[in-house]
Amino acid sequence: MTEEQTGETTPLDDVMADIRRELVLRVAESDRDEHREIYDALEDE
Repeated sequence: MTEEQTGETTPLDDVMADIRRELVLRVAESDRDEHREIYDALEDE
């Protein structure tokens, strides 16, 4: 059974969630760095 079916999480589910969270943060940070001038311009409006 999957986590959705049982409602219980396993240690592996917790680790995978941590990995997904870290990847999202790294992609967001990379995007901000790559488009810094756009973020700065929007902040100044």
